Amino acid sequence: MTPETDLKTLLATMEPALQAAPYVFCSVTPAVYQRLSFIPLSVYREAEGIAIIATQEQASQAQLSFETTWACITLSVHSSLSAVGFLAAITAKLAGAGICVNPVSAYYHDHLFVPWERRWQALDELRELMGLEN
Repeated sequence: MTPETDLKTLLATMEPALQAAPYVFCSVTPAVYQRLSFIPLSVYREAEGIAIIATQEQASQAQLSFETTWACITLSVHSSLSAVGFLAAITAKLAGAGICVNPVSAYYHDHLFVPWERRWQALDELRELMGLEN
């Protein structure tokens, strides 16, 4: 499967899929990270600590602190890491609707973390960007 780079194709075929669970962002020390009883969805080492993305349930069970809950919308198109303008178009569309977004690009797909309570509106905005009716 060849990753897509054409912006028009990416936008038309992104196929946003909402993940069922709410997610949270946490920062933990290396010692806490080593003791986690679960594998986080994402891990990034920052100067201030280890940032993780986990389900709200995982974080709560591990007694990790977090500020808010996020919905994860996976863009099902196999986007190239070299694609130009894809996330810019998406974040501009969501920003125009007053929806903040924390994008995470992985090898095959892009994942958008939007406020949990705005997840349905974000999906509608993405479908509109695809050229589909809400």
